[in-house]
Amino acid sequence: MTQPRTQPRTQPRTRARTFDELLAEGASVPTEGWDFSWFEGRATEARPSWGYATTVAGRLGAVDGPVLDIQTGGGEVLAFALGRAARRPPLVAATEGWRPNVRKAAHTLRPYGATVVAAAEDAPLPFADASFSLVTSRHPVRPHWDEIARVLEPGGTYLAQHVGPASAFELVEYFLGPLPEKSRTARDPERERRDAEAAGLEVVDLRAERLRMEFHDIAAVVHFLRKVIWMVPGFTVEAYRSRLWELHERIEAEGCFVAHSSRHLVEARRSEARARDPRA
Repeated sequence: MTQPRTQPRTQPRTRARTFDELLAEGASVPTEGWDFSWFEGRATEARPSWGYATTVAGRLGAVDGPVLDIQTGGGEVLAFALGRAARRPPLVAATEGWRPNVRKAAHTLRPYGATVVAAAEDAPLPFADASFSLVTSRHPVRPHWDEIARVLEPGGTYLAQHVGPASAFELVEYFLGPLPEKSRTARDPERERRDAEAAGLEVVDLRAERLRMEFHDIAAVVHFLRKVIWMVPGFTVEAYRSRLWELHERIEAEGCFVAHSSRHLVEARRSEARARDPRA
């Protein structure tokens, strides 16, 4: 979503849209890719202080070997980083599992010479051992540490921004009700550190932040839940119409609905000798 503005944008007065019009709009916006520009003026999310895409651009400009971006979405974040890198790596590949995004990423990344490979998020990475100097990922569904370590060359680096525990749970629990503690503590960064180390990676940086999100109309809520499908599994406007109406009334009265995203930056380096071989 868009970053919060320091001053509100002034707009000419327009006819207030009805609840049904807003639902229809949120339900009709295409969801492929990770371009969140549609949310401009309708929802905001504060950005982590480390500036992930800019950080990746710096690393791309300094790396001498091949680069892999895992679960690239529509390729927008990687394209941003490649476009701002001081120089481009000799080879860039990306994986994506959702077919509409594979096509979109291929189109987005073609001008940068990147190759997009269709690969399911839970499948082994379709690359040989020690193929990449740098592996990146923004918001992977789940990091497969053994596979990341396998495709990294000795001394290679994994640099990623992950979704942290209980991200946007104010919104999730509004629709689903209170979730079990196991759900609230999933994606814990310290647990990820242990899993990475078990796969033979040395975690050299781990930073976490919790960030304010604001939804200013119900169309933004609908589009967000259609786009980030794991937030409320099986979400449809029809199934949650009554809760959407109540939330619409709340946003109209209070001006916005506030939630908090959870993000962590992780940088890990493959050691010369891996702690264990998952194929053994």
